[in-house]
Amino acid sequence: MRTKLVALACAALALAGCTQEQQNKLGRSVQNWTGTNGVLEIYAGDKLVRRFVRVDKLSTGLGTDDDMPRAYRYGYGVLDENLNFTADPGEKKVYFEVGGYGNYVFFENPR
Repeated sequence: MRTKLVALACAALALAGCTQEQQNKLGRSVQNWTGTNGVLEIYAGDKLVRRFVRVDKLSTGLGTDDDMPRAYRYGYGVLDENLNFTADPGEKKVYFEVGGYGNYVFFENPR
């Protein structure tokens, strides 16, 4: 029990010494490992046209030769055809890409 408390105290001190950006990176790493129940909504103007649920993460495309970030994001999620925030029978997991300049919102599923 004492060993666990000491380890927890050391972890808390190490985290407190990190910058905010380092803490954000650590949080994203944990989310990448555990997954996120994310929702991606794509808009045409002010109208919702597509929704993907059960999205683990959005990744930024990188160039093959120069390893530079590209102007698009991609990921995998269930296409929510009836826009009800749930993955119904018949709705399948698909690969998607969204342009870096498109109108989209990514957030954690509230349900």
